[in-house]
Amino acid sequence: MSDKSNKQEQSIRVENLVKQFGKGESLVEVIKGASFTIYKGELVALIAPSGAGKTTLLMMIGCVLEPTSGQIYIGEEKVYDNRWLTQNTRSIRREKIGFIFQAHYLIPFLNVIENITLLPQTNGISKEDSEASARKILNYFDIEEKAYAMPSELSGGQNQRVAIARALANKPDIILADEPTAALDMDRSINVVKMLKQIAAEQNVAVIMVTHDERMLKYCDRVMKVENKKVVFQEFEKEGG
Repeated sequence: MSDKSNKQEQSIRVENLVKQFGKGESLVEVIKGASFTIYKGELVALIAPSGAGKTTLLMMIGCVLEPTSGQIYIGEEKVYDNRWLTQNTRSIRREKIGFIFQAHYLIPFLNVIENITLLPQTNGISKEDSEASARKILNYFDIEEKAYAMPSELSGGQNQRVAIARALANKPDIILADEPTAALDMDRSINVVKMLKQIAAEQNVAVIMVTHDERMLKYCDRVMKVENKKVVFQEFEKEGG
């Protein structure tokens, strides 16, 4: 296991998390008693066979899907304890969590900077401040010259960079990435994963990345696996190891 626990703060803590679907004879248990901690500044891969519960787990951590039981902490704040402790989980998602998906889901009739500033402005940040912040993020990703381009004018790799920039726009504590490299070729996939690792370290956020591509694991700090409905950490050889 990484020694980050001795140096850094927790970003996500899950205790005895359970998710069941259905009732009676049709009851299906997908996640059974998951307990783990993810720390700020690390990139953690989440792997499992198809249908084993990766996305279910990600959506519970992201306060999108309600667990059946257990506890979830975002930072030091307990947000779920056998029930949501707030009536407005949307505010948690808006303020603390950034999402990246396999498809970029950029709004096609908004340009790049409009896509990035939409959430901050929804959260009450002024147009001027949100655009200034967006330009810094675009410069960070070396695509500032694309600020006024439409998504249709960008390459697949550029669109995914904009999607990552959008996830960073609300300065989240956690980034949840669901198969962010699935639509990209090998070189672009490696670049995106390295970018996520750099973001985790430089922005001091926790990044959890669902992936099917085991070639990406060596670039991550830890690998978390859903196995027999439990969550375990898997040993692996890191890049340069």
